[in-house]
Amino acid sequence: MFAWDDEPELNITPLVDVMLVLMAILMVTAPTIHYDEQITLPEGSKTKQTESTKTFTLELDANRDVRFNNNSIPLDEFEERTETLLIGDEYSKDETVFMMIDETLPYSDVMKLLSILKKNGYLKVSFVTQ
Repeated sequence: MFAWDDEPELNITPLVDVMLVLMAILMVTAPTIHYDEQITLPEGSKTKQTESTKTFTLELDANRDVRFNNNSIPLDEFEERTETLLIGDEYSKDETVFMMIDETLPYSDVMKLLSILKKNGYLKVSFVTQ
């Protein structure tokens, strides 16, 4: 029986279990909560319009031929003919050059084409992949 002299023991195990379950529920649901704030953004100035960037594409096929502007030039001759092909107002040094290169070619051929472009001042180069 219960005596006034006995010290009662506090069993906190159920409390800890409930708190762990609540914490697990909070951790699972917190990342899915989204708050939508209505923000009114300031109007920008409409005086200056951006220009679309110019680009051109070089293709290097499995036969080591560089195709550009309906011309097919062997990679070994491309360096000599680059200046005559890319001269004029049509191709600026600030344009982005897109390169489509066959995956079977060795890395050295890719680096050779990149070095030719860099030597001629074309520093913005992007590779096209599938």
